[in-house]
Amino acid sequence: MSLRLDLLGRPHVREAKLWRAVSGRDGWVECYLCHRRCLIAPGKYGVCGVRLNFDGRLYTLVYGLLTAVNLDPIEKKPLMHFYPASSVVSIATVGCNFFCKFCQNWEISQSRLERGLAGVQFTGERIVELALAYEAQGITYTYNEPTIFYEFLEDTARLAHKRGLFNTMVTNGYMTPEAVDELGNLMDAATVDFKGGGSREFYNKIMNVRDPELIYETLIAMRDKGWWVEVTNLVVPKYGDDEEHIRRMARWIAENLNPETPFHLLRFHPDYKLTDVPWTPVQTLEKLAKIALEEGLKHVYIGNVPGHPLEHTYCPRCGYKVIERYGFTITEYKLKEDNTCPKCGYKLNIKGHYIADQQDTPYHSYTDLLPA
Repeated sequence: MSLRLDLLGRPHVREAKLWRAVSGRDGWVECYLCHRRCLIAPGKYGVCGVRLNFDGRLYTLVYGLLTAVNLDPIEKKPLMHFYPASSVVSIATVGCNFFCKFCQNWEISQSRLERGLAGVQFTGERIVELALAYEAQGITYTYNEPTIFYEFLEDTARLAHKRGLFNTMVTNGYMTPEAVDELGNLMDAATVDFKGGGSREFYNKIMNVRDPELIYETLIAMRDKGWWVEVTNLVVPKYGDDEEHIRRMARWIAENLNPETPFHLLRFHPDYKLTDVPWTPVQTLEKLAKIALEEGLKHVYIGNVPGHPLEHTYCPRCGYKVIERYGFTITEYKLKEDNTCPKCGYKLNIKGHYIADQQDTPYHSYTDLLPA
């Protein structure tokens, strides 16, 4: 009992949201934060490794316990059509509800609390103050899956809005429609990351995820809540580069979101447990980009290939290059103030305005932003 009281008294432990008792199973709870909908016995964790059943009540053990606090360009998320050239404070905790064998952030995402907590305690107020001090325009919840630190995300997002900051998240899309509804208009934009073309076989074998089709339900919920959405897909050679999967995904986006929804095809690099697979050939990315364009998408990007022509934004009507980029940096912004093409007057699907004075921002890493 004393150990339980000691743990519950720590600042990173809070009662969780989005759970309910399981009828007929004494002390068990169902977490409906993500599509795994874990049934959790007393004293056990959910799949994410950060939500624990204490005596029939669910608790988060990572409230404000952050493993990363960085100042990033919005294009790194990537969000190409949302407040271009803006800066965000990006935060993360340990844990994740996916088990991707190629995760580039595996040190934090695959860390589990049973092996000891990792992180530095922050308050939502402190994160907002950091964002304002560094003249960022928003906060991004990212690196590991932000759904799993939902309670801190929600509280920080509410504080951020009160201070005039926007909120974005980089997510695997496995949060439930109920979670999207609960978060509501506190979230302004989301980058939804598919991998391997959304192939069920790929998700089962490489990521230990049962049903990627559920991500489409979440995308519909985000659309209906009015969130700005951009979609990425990591193209993994050998395992997840099937042309028909990309064709199906692109067609779905065009029909259910918007033909002008930005779609990013990301180059894979070997990492974590998938080091025997080579970098994605650029020719493969170009072939898949052509397919996405054929299916009606107007803004198809190739990511992780600095200097590629498909880093730029082109006018869907006349083809004029309206935004030039190199990596995460905008090198020339040609749109008018109302986001119309200077050549033909077409209004592009861009949310917010260009943050012209942010291009020379010195971006900072975790250690720079930690409290003294």
